[in-house]
Parts: sequence; structure tokens; C-alpha cells
Amino acid sequence: METIAARLSAYRDAGDSVRDHLLERRDAIVGADPHNAWISVIDTATLSGMIDWLEQQSPSLPLYGVPFAVKDNIDVAGLPTTAGCPAYCYWPDAHAAVVERLMRAGAIPLGKTNLDQFATGLVGSRSPYGACRNAFDRHRVSGGSSAGSAVAVALGQVAFALGTDTAGSGRVPAAFNNLMSLKPTRGRLSTRGVVPACRSLDCVNIFGLCGDDLRRVFEVVDGFDPRDPQSRPPQPPAPLRAAIPPGRFALGVPRDEDLEFFGDDQTATAFHRSIKALEALGGEVRRIDLTPFLEAARLLYEGPWVAERYSAIRGFIESQPDALLPVTRQIIGAGAEPLACDLFTAQHRLAELRRATESAWAGIDCLVTPTAGHLPTLEAVEADPVGVNSQLGYYTNFMNLLDLSAVAAPGGFTPDGLPFGLTLSAPAFMDRALIDLAERLQRHCQLPLGTGRQTAPAAEALDADHGEHRQAIAVCGAHMSGLPLNETLIERGGRHLQTTRTAALYRLYALPGGPPARPGLVRVDADGHAVEVEVWTLPRHRVGDFLDTIPAPLGLGRITLEDGREVTGFICEAWATASAEDISALGSWRRYLTRPA
Repeated sequence: METIAARLSAYRDAGDSVRDHLLERRDAIVGADPHNAWISVIDTATLSGMIDWLEQQSPSLPLYGVPFAVKDNIDVAGLPTTAGCPAYCYWPDAHAAVVERLMRAGAIPLGKTNLDQFATGLVGSRSPYGACRNAFDRHRVSGGSSAGSAVAVALGQVAFALGTDTAGSGRVPAAFNNLMSLKPTRGRLSTRGVVPACRSLDCVNIFGLCGDDLRRVFEVVDGFDPRDPQSRPPQPPAPLRAAIPPGRFALGVPRDEDLEFFGDDQTATAFHRSIKALEALGGEVRRIDLTPFLEAARLLYEGPWVAERYSAIRGFIESQPDALLPVTRQIIGAGAEPLACDLFTAQHRLAELRRATESAWAGIDCLVTPTAGHLPTLEAVEADPVGVNSQLGYYTNFMNLLDLSAVAAPGGFTPDGLPFGLTLSAPAFMDRALIDLAERLQRHCQLPLGTGRQTAPAAEALDADHGEHRQAIAVCGAHMSGLPLNETLIERGGRHLQTTRTAALYRLYALPGGPPARPGLVRVDADGHAVEVEVWTLPRHRVGDFLDTIPAPLGLGRITLEDGREVTGFICEAWATASAEDISALGSWRRYLTRPA
């Protein structure tokens, strides 16, 4: 995993080529997408033009050469916007306001990511482009609706990503893929150039690996947009404090009777463990009655706000109803039914509920809840698409209605190896304070980043949190994600841990024979290169029969990664390279497979 700071350092201090890195990242995305994270990827010619412009700019730009992904309901000029519905597709002439600001800061978009159709869903599987699969377990949901953006960051394909968050669509996929996500104060980031879901509630959210990533991107995109009627000018935080104290602070925690984990005891354990960690940071627990918050949440889909979703695409849904997935059509179509008087009744009730929550905020600096009560399987969602989706909104649906700021943060792993996430929330314009607290929690617990790790322990210990003995194995060729032999890892319980590179100590060869084509990685004394690898983990009792599938001249040995760790990985006997093609300069097996003929 590579943070924004690490990528900038690679350019400025290590001499990495911005062109080579961005083209390599783009080629890796095109080469395989087993998680269904992407809808469209920028073409090489357009990307080269962006890089030409970037190379004329100062390397001191705050996001110089940092690759990012964009949810496909946010406009990027030169790429189609589908909102997860092919029949809705259009080609925007201009970037969305937030994309424009990022590109002026030097960031480069690599493509558009998968989502629940029209941003209606929290599961990530309501898409004609395929169900987006969890970065840790492809049998689990990725969370949605900003599914692909979260998965792309978790897999290390991009450094950060944009999504949208109206009812939890940024927070839930962050929790399910071990990321941080800022759901900013409503109206703080421009939504100009975003396909609306509920225009009065929509927020652009930011996915990153750590608090520093969120902060760097937020500093670029934050700001009033006079061309966006929903944009709000800067205001002081309410209550009037700019930060959550670094020493003791009042931590709001729901009463036990308000907590809901839908039968998942492991998630409940993970949440209580996170509360202990926040207490160690100085949090003083105060129990909060969540009743008015939860009643406000029910207004979002059980009340007339669904009519706002209907109005956003009214012309399209009335002219092409069959273009929508049945579950999407069912949910949005219900928005044609509420009366105007229903909206006023609900607005008055919401005002009462906002007033009822004020007493809670008067006594706490922030509220902490699980982001979601459990992480369901794709099979469970298919069996009950509306019911399971509703469960995932239990802790998220109220926040924009109540005008709160929030940061979803990693909370470690459950004993079965699944990510757990918690959400820190506070009144509007407390965004920076929440980022700071989430970062303090991550550092205190030494929590991992994406599918990699923040620190660099021995590779065999990387999966210790998963509660079983597992072996890390680095693969550099046909066993990588989406390539022909990847299933031999998956069928043995393999989990993708991170995408990284070796130290510059190796040469890479395309061995004769096949199919499938196979690489040979050989350590050399001089003129070595860094080579892209994926680190997977296997249950240790399955390593032996995995080794039996590897034919000579390949085998397993020790290789050194770019951060200095040694891991078990594929190596090749040197004699076999005499008649092989040296492809070391490409630095990537995927680049070899996708290079022009």
C-alpha cells in the first residue's frame, strides 16, 4: 500500500518517473478486474496528454502525479458518465468541480468506478457492470454505493478516490474495505457535475488509506462554489471548537439497547475493542440515547425524501423504466407516491428530532458508532436485497438529515479476518477535527492500510489479526489477480494482501513455453530492477499442495520487497533464462502482457 506522501516522495526523492508510474497503474487496471471495481478506464493517448501537461508543471503541486479514481456518477471530461445505468450514459464536456480542483493540484484520474445504480444502495451489487466484490473476501459485498472507488484504493490501484455519500454510500464501503472516508459537512464540497441522488443531501466523499491522505485531498477540494446552489460558505464549527482535545475528550457511545449487530457477535466484539482504544486516547465515555437519531434515519427511505431521488431522474425513469434494475426501479419508483403535504409533515418532524439531538451534542465532543452492524455475503443480499441493505443503513442514514460531519475509520479485524469500521461524527464543519481524531486512533492501534499494513513486520505475521496461521507468498506472474492461475490461490483460501514491488535487485524474464505464459524472477548482483508483485496469504496447511502445482524451473524462495521485508515468493533457476526474453525494464508482468505487439 502506498500513501499519498509515499508517492510524492517516490517522485521527488527517489526519482521515480511520473509517466512510467501512471502508465503502469493504468495498465494494471486494464489487465484484470476480478472485483468488478471499474466501469471505464482512461485510454493511453488521453493519459499521455495529461502527463504531458503535468510534466510542464511544478513538482511542488500538492498532488503531483498522484493517481485517483472517480465514482461513475461524477463527471470526468473525456470519459462517459453512466451512474451505473448504460442507457443513461452521457459524455460530459467538463470535469466536475471537485475533479477540476484535484487535477489543477496535479492529481490524475485513471478511470470511473462501479456503483450501485444511481447511487441507490449500500451493498455495491446493484450494478449491470457486475457486483463489486470485497477487497478481502470476494464472496462478501464491497459496500456501496461508492463500491468501486473503495475497492480500487484498498487494492492499491490508486492512492485515493472520490465517491458520493448521501445515506452512507462512502462510509459503508470504507468500513468493509479497511479504509478511511471523509463524509464532509453537507455543502462543503461542491456537487456541481455530480448526478444527483437526493440533491439537498448529497455529499462528495473522499477515500484514503490514512488521515494524512484525507487531509491532503480535503485541503485541495474544500471551498465554496458559487456555481453550486447547494454549496455553503465556510462557517465556524458548531459547537464553537476547532478541534477535539488531544487529552481528555467526551466520547458519545450509544446505549447498549440502541446498538444493533444483526446477530454478528464478532462485529460487536470489534466495536467494544475500538471503544477501549478511544478511551486509551483520552475518551471519556458518555452513553447517548440514539432514539431520535434512529427515527431521523427512518425518514430517509420511509418518508418523502425518496421523492427527491425520483425527481432527480424523473424524465429518464418515466421514459425508460425498464433501463433500471428491478430493485432500483422499485426503490426510486416509490418516490412518485408521496404528496407535498407529506414532505412538510416530515420536515416538521425532522426539525423536532434535530432539536431532540441537541442535548446529546451539548455534552460530547464526538459520537462513535459502528459504521455497519455486520458485513454480509453476496448470497445474503441476493436472497433479501432490500432487507439486508436497510440493515447497513442503521448507523448511517441519519447523518445528512441531521447535518453532521463524519469520518469512517478502520477498527481492526474480526477473528474471521474481516475488516471492521467505526464512524466518528460531530456537528457540521467539524471535518478537520474528526480527521485528526481518526488519525490518532489509527496511529495508536497501528491499524493497517487497505489490504496492506502500516508498519513492516515479518511477512508471515501480516495476517495475525485474522486469527489463523497463514503464510504470505509474493507472486509476480500468472498467479496475480485476474490472470490464468489466480484461481489456484483462491481455491486454497488465498487472500490478496497488497500490491507492491520488489527491491531493485531482480531481473524479470518471459520464459519460453506455455500456455499460460510464465515469468522468471531472478536475483542479480548488479543492474537489478524493481518488479511489481502481489502478496497473497494462504493457510499454512495449504502451502504444500500449492507448491506441488509449481513446475520447474520455478519454485518458492525468499525475495526482498521495496520496503526491506523478506517474504516467501516465486523465484526461478537462473539456467532457465538463457533462451528467455529479458523484460526487466518493463518492471511488471502485466505491462509485458499488454504491451503493443
